[in-house]
Amino acid sequence: MTDLALVSTFCPDRVGLVSGITGHLFELGINLRDATFAALGTGAEFSAVCELPESLTVTEVEASLTALPVLARAQVKVTPFTFDPIPGPHALVTHRIEVSGGDQPGLVARLSEIFTQFEANIVRLDAQTLPDRAGERYSLRFSVSIPVEHAATCLAAVANTAEMLALNCKTESL
Repeated sequence: MTDLALVSTFCPDRVGLVSGITGHLFELGINLRDATFAALGTGAEFSAVCELPESLTVTEVEASLTALPVLARAQVKVTPFTFDPIPGPHALVTHRIEVSGGDQPGLVARLSEIFTQFEANIVRLDAQTLPDRAGERYSLRFSVSIPVEHAATCLAAVANTAEMLALNCKTESL
């Protein structure tokens, strides 16, 4: 069986970062499985579950990534991945929900608690502060797995909460 590793990097955001990291991993013979990238302020985070060829260790992968010019001043960590790489049933995205408007303390906690109440699993979360004509707008995007029997009431609860907080809410069923 192929060894699995979690590759994580955090560094200043720059053009060519994803290309530089993924191109280097490809050259090493590494196959990417699940991967994420996000610009976080002026920083950037990339992480991926990777299939390593038998001839390559996590230590060697980490050393080679650390030496890349595109990862100058980066925090690089490569560790064995011990979880099953095949997503379980709670990772099947059934709905995408976007809530946006003025930022409010505790907003992510409040909305994520609604999903918990309806046995929904958050598969992906993206939250950003975006420039707007009126100043700034906060945008939350959830990709969730909601059990069929709870979908309508869960989505209604999210929409009602957003409305009470004077936020916009859009949902998409997949």
